[in-house]
Amino acid sequence: MKILVVEDNQKLAENLKQGLVQEGYAVDVIEEGIAAERRIMVNHNEYDLVILDRMLPGKDGVSICIHWRENGIVIPVLMLTALDTTDDKVIGLDAGADDYLAKPFAFKELLARVHALLRRPKHSFPDILTSGDISINTISRTVTYKGKLVFLTLKEFMVLEYLMHHLNKVVTRDELYSHAWDFADSSFSNTVDVHIKNLRKKIHDNAKIIQTIRGVGYKMEG
Repeated sequence: MKILVVEDNQKLAENLKQGLVQEGYAVDVIEEGIAAERRIMVNHNEYDLVILDRMLPGKDGVSICIHWRENGIVIPVLMLTALDTTDDKVIGLDAGADDYLAKPFAFKELLARVHALLRRPKHSFPDILTSGDISINTISRTVTYKGKLVFLTLKEFMVLEYLMHHLNKVVTRDELYSHAWDFADSSFSNTVDVHIKNLRKKIHDNAKIIQTIRGVGYKMEG
């Protein structure tokens, strides 16, 4: 698999590249925002993941991520930042990032998040799942709503897929988190809620398709 590292700190970028190459990944490094944005716009099929710093010369990571998502590019994005408040994390996730890691971090933690984002779930469920006006293809990871293509991030897709595998059942936040993220992040308990909010926005849902079960989690009607 191939990863694009977008990081203007040369030492950190070199360390990330060296560590990821040792783990068997092919890695390119770009140190400037606009160049990184253009690379993915033109060659997004070349990469399996982008590790994207939030503060970059030329154009910041949040703006880059928003631009990619608005143009239908759904490549998984792990955003790196020195900003570590809950609001900062929400901004990153709202921009379309699939995960968010605050600096400084241990390489083992970054590697765990990379593995989680690149993981392809194995199951015996049907390739096509439908519920009302929503249809998802679990192989191509495409989603349509009323026949129109909806662009979701990897994590948004995994949350929606899990809900559709459990139609008419109440799914807890912990279940959704365990399915999509693989590890606990008690420092940011609103992760699932943020992704549900983004899902609702993209499928024009006013909480009737994905229902909130107060104090427990969510339910999707079949």
